[in-house]
Amino acid sequence: MTQTNSPELTLTIDGTRVEGIASFYAEINRVFMAQEDWELGASLDALDDMLYGGYGAAQGNAPVRLRWLNAEHSRTKLDIAATRAHYLDKLARPDTFNHQHWLRALHALEAGHGPTYFEQICQVIAGHSRFALELV
Repeated sequence: MTQTNSPELTLTIDGTRVEGIASFYAEINRVFMAQEDWELGASLDALDDMLYGGYGAAQGNAPVRLRWLNAEHSRTKLDIAATRAHYLDKLARPDTFNHQHWLRALHALEAGHGPTYFEQICQVIAGHSRFALELV
């Protein structure tokens, strides 16, 4: 018996629906959480947890091909400016978020060696071996 590594499930993100960080998570909820009675919060940690736990459409342990259509559109919407705005929002709430962490992240981004939000999403997905990300 020959076993293949080809994904058994394909999920598709529509990148034209992504106009910023909030709409990215709305799209993730549309794709992954349509059959759930709760939604994923707008957080990379929440995305990472969902991928580990296999909630919603990705429930179980089967391999998943995650096709991200119009990924370039999403990349431009989740660029340095969107990432900077996200970090500034965190910095505006030092009572809630670690000020030094977000300040270091902002400085790295502005120095040209910190990842954009789009790149961070791809890094989170890449950390899950059962997900094969396909940017289309």
